[in-house]
Amino acid sequence: MKRNITLAAAALAMTLASGAAGGAMAQTSNDWQIARKGDWIVTGRVTQVSSDADDAITNAAGAPSGLDVAVGDDVMPTLGFTYFLTDHISVEAILGATQHEIRAQGPGVDVAVHETWVLPPVVTLQYRPMPEARVSPYVGAGVNYMLFFDGEDQNGFTVDLEDGFGYALQAGADVALTGPWTLNLDVKKVWFDTEASINGGALKSDVALDPWVVSLGVGRKF
Repeated sequence: MKRNITLAAAALAMTLASGAAGGAMAQTSNDWQIARKGDWIVTGRVTQVSSDADDAITNAAGAPSGLDVAVGDDVMPTLGFTYFLTDHISVEAILGATQHEIRAQGPGVDVAVHETWVLPPVVTLQYRPMPEARVSPYVGAGVNYMLFFDGEDQNGFTVDLEDGFGYALQAGADVALTGPWTLNLDVKKVWFDTEASINGGALKSDVALDPWVVSLGVGRKF
């Protein structure tokens, strides 16, 4: 069900970004503020981070163990900071941390092995084709860095996760409400692989986390 919700939100954001704002271009009301070159939008969001990782766990020699990795979802508050380089080009950075449970699953086995916080800052360069429209879609691309911290091992296992860089694509829209306030829907797809070492390397897995990052929030222009 969580995956269906995430994919539905992603599809909605992609629709907005590809031109669902057409009707809004006819708006002539000036009861909202248009973001221009040099402006900021600060957005408070509720963000769901979902990974469909199911990579195999192998032994030290690379032979299959019969188990796969599963990574839990999380929903947390995040902040987005968007700066307009031009009327049409902006750069965004997001700040937030999520907590995820890592499990080993296989025939007759489903056990928690680790729980970790992850700080996944993402910086994207965005293109906004209709910055003056009430519904202003955008697309973006950028990089992220996954930093794992405050990990807690579970059920007698020890797990080490490798930090590193990945890349991201983005689509979304800002919907002008009134004055400087906007409603924001944002979807990012992040590609990131980490190496998990379990029990000192007795078991290991190359995990493609590749999460969807789906957010809904309210922003203010400055």
